[in-house]
Amino acid sequence: MLIPYHKLVRDKIPSIIAQNGKTANTTVLDGKRYTAALEKKLKEETREYLRSKDLMELADILEVVEALAKNQGATFEDVLAFKQQKQTTNGAFAQRIFLRNVKK
Repeated sequence: MLIPYHKLVRDKIPSIIAQNGKTANTTVLDGKRYTAALEKKLKEETREYLRSKDLMELADILEVVEALAKNQGATFEDVLAFKQQKQTTNGAFAQRIFLRNVKK
């Protein structure tokens, strides 16, 4: 019986499937297809976090963010530096400020 997945998976998943006595049919994606699959994976992991509120799902989001950064020739540290830069210029979310509107 074939079970379709059609999604990007972590590197060790095919080995784990094989250890369970099953056969994984995989393809290595080219640049554009890999980028599209990463973006789809980011949406998937975000939905899973929003549903479960599980910190492991937040870790999955970070894994995808790191892969997206590498795919653009950057590092996760580069992303963290941009995060720090935005935090310095615009602040963080620590004060829980909700902007209702702005009067002209």
